[in-house]
Amino acid sequence: MYLKLSILSRIHKVLLLSVCLIISTSCSSDDELDRPTPTNTSTPTTPDPTPPVVNFADIDFTDWKVTLPVDENNDGKPDEYQPNELINFGYQTLAPVQPYMYDDADDESVVFYTFPEVSTTNSSYSRTELRELINPSNSRENWTLLEGGIMQGRLKVVDVSENSNSSDTYHKVIVMQIHGIISEADMATHGFSSNNSPPLIKIYWKDGYVWSHKKSLIDESTSGDDLLETSNSTWYDIKENLGYVGYDAFDFKIEASDAKITVTLNNESPFIYEDVSLDKWPFENYFKAGNYLTTTDANAFSYVKYYNLYLTH
Repeated sequence: MYLKLSILSRIHKVLLLSVCLIISTSCSSDDELDRPTPTNTSTPTTPDPTPPVVNFADIDFTDWKVTLPVDENNDGKPDEYQPNELINFGYQTLAPVQPYMYDDADDESVVFYTFPEVSTTNSSYSRTELRELINPSNSRENWTLLEGGIMQGRLKVVDVSENSNSSDTYHKVIVMQIHGIISEADMATHGFSSNNSPPLIKIYWKDGYVWSHKKSLIDESTSGDDLLETSNSTWYDIKENLGYVGYDAFDFKIEASDAKITVTLNNESPFIYEDVSLDKWPFENYFKAGNYLTTTDANAFSYVKYYNLYLTH
C-alpha cells in the first residue's frame, strides 16, 4: 500500500513540475512580445526651409509697351520697350527699365517713377507710362468708341514733389488715359503728317483728389472734317472731381462704348458722360496707364504704384 502511495506522490510531483515549466515558458514568451522595440536614437535631418513665394503685380504686358523719361540711345525721343521685351517678367531683366519701372515685392506692386527729362512728341512733359498696343506690330491699329473697351486697375500715388509755382500743394500726375489717334484711313485721305490727336479722357491725381478731364467740343455744331482739328480751339476739357484718395490705394475703371464713357472710383457711383461730343468723336483710341508728371519744374518727381491692371475689348 505504501508503495502505491509513493508512486502516486512522485507522479503528482512530476505533473506539478511539468505545469510549472509550461507556465514559465509561456511567461517568458509573453515577456519577449511585450518588450518595446528599440528606437532610432540618431538626430533626424532637418529639411531645407521652403523658399518664400514671391508674388508680383497682376499685369499682363502682352498688349503694353512702356515709355521712359530718358533717351539713352540718343535718337532724340524717349526710350520705349515693346511687349515682347516686357512679358514673362522680361522687364525685370532690362537694366535701362529698372530705374523707372520696377517691382516692390513687399506689397506686390509695380512702381512707376518719373521726373522731367525727355518729353514725347506734342507734349512738354515726361512720363513712365504704359501705352496699349492691340496689335504689337502696328501701333496705328487701334479701336473706336463703337468697338469700345474697358481698363481697370488698382493703384496709388506714393510720393509727388511739392509745387512752389502755383496754388497747388503738389505737382499733378496723370495716372490713366484714353488717348485719341487719327485713323490710318483719315491719314491717307487728308495727307496728315502726324496722327496725334487729343486725349479723350485724362485721370488726374491733384493734391489727393482724383479728377476726370474729358474732351468736348467748344461748338457742338462742328461737323465733318472740321472735327479732325486737334487744337484747343475745337476741343476743350470739362473737369469732374471724383473724390479724395490721398496717398491710399484705390480702384479705378474706365468703360468706353458708343457715345458713352463711364468712370468709376472705388465703389462710388459711376460718373457717366453721354453727349454730342462723344457721338461726334472722330478719332480712334488707345488706353494709357502709369505715371505722367505734368511739370517741367527742376527737381520735380512722382512715384505711382500699380497692383493690377486689366484690359477688355
